[in-house]
Amino acid sequence: MNSFLKTLATQRWDDHRYYHQSRINQSLHLVSAISFLVAYALLFVDPAMAGLLGWGVSMLTRQAGHFFFEPRGYDHANQATHEYKEAVKVGYNLQRKVVLMAAWALSPALLWWSPSLFGLITPTPGVASFVHDVGLLWLALGISGVLIRTVHLFFIRGVEAGVAWAVKILTDPFFDIKLYWKSPWHLLRGELIDPAPNKR
Repeated sequence: MNSFLKTLATQRWDDHRYYHQSRINQSLHLVSAISFLVAYALLFVDPAMAGLLGWGVSMLTRQAGHFFFEPRGYDHANQATHEYKEAVKVGYNLQRKVVLMAAWALSPALLWWSPSLFGLITPTPGVASFVHDVGLLWLALGISGVLIRTVHLFFIRGVEAGVAWAVKILTDPFFDIKLYWKSPWHLLRGELIDPAPNKR
């Protein structure tokens, strides 16, 4: 158990210090974390809405922070190149995120082309029903994305690393709120980059 918790803590810490130096990115992660918690609650009452909120707000703000605001140059705080950080990233690095976000963006077109998803669901006519089905499809995509990367990690880094990453992903919203609740304040003060991203 101690080994698992250490692996989890290391993954969480590396993710923060390597990939969350921009105060804009941190602030967007705060918005993402709050909306993810709402989506978690919605899973029990309206899974389709949870999928819509999880991707349409939570993932969109989260990944926009990484793609558009996080520095790509040499990381002087951690003495690491961007290429090194991408290579050692346990979860979805930017290249994998492009594939994941492309699947998200194109999935409504797939549902429009085959409303029954090749016989997997029973479609109902109307815009509201289509949006509902998109929400369920996005929810399935999110669950699949976590499961596929977890199993992939089993083979390339071991079962413990894979399970730790899955736990990290599912609990990130709680920790993001704890880590980044002051980030909007720092941003309003004109601080665009965390001055000490490698300090615990």
